[in-house]
Formats: sequence, C-alpha cells, structure tokens
Amino acid sequence: MAEYKARKAQHKVDAVKVMTDEFSQYDGFVFTDYRGMTVEQISLLRSQLREQEATYRVVKNRFAKIVMNDLEHKGTEANLEGPTAVLLTKGEDASSLATKILFDFSKSTSLQVKGAYLDGKLFDKEAIEAYSKLPTRMELIAMLMGTMKAPLSKLVRTLQAVADAKEN
Repeated sequence: MAEYKARKAQHKVDAVKVMTDEFSQYDGFVFTDYRGMTVEQISLLRSQLREQEATYRVVKNRFAKIVMNDLEHKGTEANLEGPTAVLLTKGEDASSLATKILFDFSKSTSLQVKGAYLDGKLFDKEAIEAYSKLPTRMELIAMLMGTMKAPLSKLVRTLQAVADAKEN
C-alpha cells in the first residue's frame, strides 16, 4: 500500500518562505488582536511605527506558527489565536519605543496586546506592558550622565563664585 503524503499548495509554501525571510530580520515580536480597528487606524499605527523602524503586519496564524517554529522561537503558539497582527522590531531601544506607541494607541482604540517574544524571552500582556513603561537604554544613560554631572557642576559654580569674590 502506498504511503500517504499531504500535498502542499506551492503558493502557501512560497508565502511561508517570504514570511520566514521577513521575520528572520527582526528580534522582537509583539502579538496583538486588531479586531474592531478601522483601516485608517491601522494605517495610522503603521506610520507611527515606521518612524521607529518597526513593522506592523497582519498574519495568518497557521503560517506564523510555522515561521516561529522554523526560527526556533518556541512558546509563541498561544499568542497566535484569533485575528493576529504582529509588531516586528529590531533592537532593544526600538522594541521599547514601539511597544510604548502600541500601548498608547491601544488606549484610544480596540487594539489589544496578547503577548510578546523579545530577545529570546516570552512575555505575557502584563510583562510587556511593564516593559513598555521602562525608559530606553539611551534615556537611562542620559539620566546617569546627568546624575554624574550634577556634583561636578556644583563644584565648578562654587569655585567660580570664590574666584569672583576674590576679584571684588
């Protein structure tokens, strides 16, 4: 008896290949439910995210599950239920800024964040929301530099005041 082998439609195989090529360029994935959003709202969100070099893409769940498994991003299957759009980001700062935009946008629309896969770690909705509220790496460095600069600035002003007082 002949062995049964499922046939795969070539256009579906090609679609998964294209999606795999695109997803492999990113290291951050935020899964959202876009139900109830209008085309104008999605277009506005995409344009805001594009400024942060992030992409927002509506995906077919079955294809996305195959792609995420091929890229060895395990545990994302639970986020790929129902209508799903994925925010794709590169880098830690881009992920932080893009998730801030996403959560700000979700306050005024029906957009709901399901979870995320960032830097090899799986986040639930609450964790990714907390992550979005953290300052970016560059903001943290700026805060640190300001804190380090403050005592030196005060010392310089004090020394200048002493020098000015001696001149008078």
